[in-house]
Amino acid sequence: MNHYKRVVVKVGSSVLTEGGEIAKERMLNLVSFLMKIRERYEVIFVTSGAVAAGYTALKLDKREHIGKKVLAAVGQPILMSSYKKKFEIYDADIAQILLTEDDFDSRKRTEIFRRIINTSLQEDIIPVVNENDISSTPDQLFGDNDQLAARVAHHTNSDLLIILSDIDGYYDSNPSENPDAQILKEVNSIPEDQLTASHTPNNEFASGGIVTKLIAADFLIGKEREMFLCSGFDLTTAYEYLMDGIHTKGTLFRAKK
Repeated sequence: MNHYKRVVVKVGSSVLTEGGEIAKERMLNLVSFLMKIRERYEVIFVTSGAVAAGYTALKLDKREHIGKKVLAAVGQPILMSSYKKKFEIYDADIAQILLTEDDFDSRKRTEIFRRIINTSLQEDIIPVVNENDISSTPDQLFGDNDQLAARVAHHTNSDLLIILSDIDGYYDSNPSENPDAQILKEVNSIPEDQLTASHTPNNEFASGGIVTKLIAADFLIGKEREMFLCSGFDLTTAYEYLMDGIHTKGTLFRAKK
């Protein structure tokens, strides 16, 4: 079996929402998955979806800076209350931790959130991390939770980041243009031109796309940590990789051994 002790699981907006609503069944599957893997690992959960959740209650233009902030402010409690209900089915407690880029820039602030996460885990509470869209200025935004999750993984000394996405792996060419494109099973370095390509999210509330995932993977490879990118619609891939050591689909990013 693998050598991981602590893992960060990150889920994107495209997985959590469907047709302008929170995808409740998918969220329940996700919570059930997190509860199962907690039997073996310490689990830190990074979630997107506050802006998308806000949009279910209020139709503002999320492309406007203030519009997006208001959507996040409205959506944050909607999102957390949805999670809370699902975790309560398993008698599990959650802690909400909102971070901005500034929390990673100061040693003191990084130490504070690290201790909050460590203490939550010691007390058997699941830390649920999201970007604080409300208090951050445009130049402080990660803009996507892939970067946030990669930094959380590094600063909490986690062994692995799992990204559950609408992208089921990193392909050798664009699968929407090439029907013969193959998923790369393991990647040890990422070409510079792939890291600077333009972002193309597949869902209107997603801010990532493959590029932000590659930037996150590149960051973690440089820190000698691992990242696994797979589908968030079918959690079998992530489950088999973590619990059975089976790697059929998905891409593992790690430094060359």
